[in-house]
Amino acid sequence: MNEITKHKISHNYQRCKASIKWVLFSIIVGLSVGSCGSIFYYCMTYVTNFRLKNPWLIFFLPLSGLLIIGIYHLFKDDKDPGTNLVLSAIHSGDNLPVKMAPLIFISTIITHLFGGSAGREGAALQMGGSLGNGIGELFHFDNDDCHIMIMCGMSAAFSALFGTPMAAAIFSIEVVSVGIMHYSALVPCVISSLVANAVALQMGIVPHGYKIHVITYNLPNVITCCIIAILTALVSMLFCVTLHFSGGFFSKHIKNPYIRIMTGGCAVTLLTLILHTTEYNGTGIAAINKALQGDVHSYTFLLKIIFTAFTLSCGFKGGEIVPSFFIGATFGSFVGMLAGVNPSFGAAIGMASCFCGVTNCPISSLLISFELFGYKGMPFYLLSVALSYMFSGYFGLYTSQKIIYSKYKTNFINRKTL
Repeated sequence: MNEITKHKISHNYQRCKASIKWVLFSIIVGLSVGSCGSIFYYCMTYVTNFRLKNPWLIFFLPLSGLLIIGIYHLFKDDKDPGTNLVLSAIHSGDNLPVKMAPLIFISTIITHLFGGSAGREGAALQMGGSLGNGIGELFHFDNDDCHIMIMCGMSAAFSALFGTPMAAAIFSIEVVSVGIMHYSALVPCVISSLVANAVALQMGIVPHGYKIHVITYNLPNVITCCIIAILTALVSMLFCVTLHFSGGFFSKHIKNPYIRIMTGGCAVTLLTLILHTTEYNGTGIAAINKALQGDVHSYTFLLKIIFTAFTLSCGFKGGEIVPSFFIGATFGSFVGMLAGVNPSFGAAIGMASCFCGVTNCPISSLLISFELFGYKGMPFYLLSVALSYMFSGYFGLYTSQKIIYSKYKTNFINRKTL
């Protein structure tokens, strides 16, 4: 046997060994993170229903903020960067502690129990990423393999919580570095996502979809779709700028984290009382359903931006993606009605466009559109996602996200989002 043959045999053996390893560990991540994500889903459902039945809990939102800050201080994690740490751990090698999982789990539950305006995917990505990394470290994986484990965990948690396994599988390998895809993580993330989704289904979690009216594919409707997508891209920029500006503003002018989070809690409580509605508290799923029916005001999306900015910028925990769905749905529904199209169609285009605008993930945005709304409106979703990706510029929710290649030229730019 010559040296070339030996080399080929050795190479094939190593490749086969690596493939088996990733199949095995992606299943482990899918089972473990999928179970944790499903438990988190039920906890979120319970506290949300409990809050809706007991609206007086909003008065304790400022005090609940003190509890959140106290918990993070107890675990010596006073400057928690949230999802940004998960992304930087993948492309910069920053340490991602396992303690992030229980901390974000508990603090997000507290935020939603007392009426903070936030999503849940922030907890999913942080919890999944830290658990995936913890499993990798437990089995002494090297840094590169731990990065893949982080992405597997992100996909698994996203899939279990949202019931969108296709988008979840791609999102974690697309969101880290815009312009390139980490294809080495493709198979592990796909398996983890599908396994986690199977676990969630087994635990009784039903994927949430929306029934929308898909309009006829013709030139006037295409133009309307383009208008909604471009305007929503601008709104997504506004959302990102507001969150980043308010975060810097409160950190600069209210340096004490306890006073800062109480300020945010008091602001959300006061706004809730003034508006006499709780639809801006929590995730706002009910408002998304109303937007699909055309029950929306011109200012609804702006109020959600304000509520979410006070909540997250002052120290409460949660995610930004579900609020982006709220913002996109309400804005798209309103613009759609002005343009004379069915509000559910406008809301769907708005949700897809806003999600793409804030995450810079066009493929994930297209896949999540299919999983939430079905395939009949595919040409419209494809067009709206593409336009949103272009017109949203270099803005994004996550400051650790890197734009590797320009959105407008084939140039390598390697810059962070604004």
